[in-house]
Amino acid sequence: MATNKVAYWLDIADYDLDTAEAMYQTGRRLYVAFMCHQTIEKTIKAYWCATQPNDPPYTHSHLRLAEGCGLYEQMDDEQRDFIDIITNYNIEARYPEDKDELSRSLTDSFCRQMIEETKQLQQWIKDKL
Repeated sequence: MATNKVAYWLDIADYDLDTAEAMYQTGRRLYVAFMCHQTIEKTIKAYWCATQPNDPPYTHSHLRLAEGCGLYEQMDDEQRDFIDIITNYNIEARYPEDKDELSRSLTDSFCRQMIEETKQLQQWIKDKL
């Protein structure tokens, strides 16, 4: 286990989750979704570093990362569905033509639920380390 790399990824994942909370408090919903995506991506990369002999690939795909380190097989259907949903917010949050439509879909309650599900999945992954 590359403990320095695991700690690195977990530290920035925690920072991203704190940022998602701050964005929620200020009503910046698009960034709530983006930071939740980042939190899960970086937590999976921490798991990868703890369980694989090589570094994680340069990708933002939760599916590719989770499959590559053996985490996907351990997830239940709800967790798999969540990573499928949240992966979209990395790509869609970056393109202006999708920004307005995406922002309308990110209600206050949806963002709160996204943060809570992110916390749960992040903790589940951390418990596996």
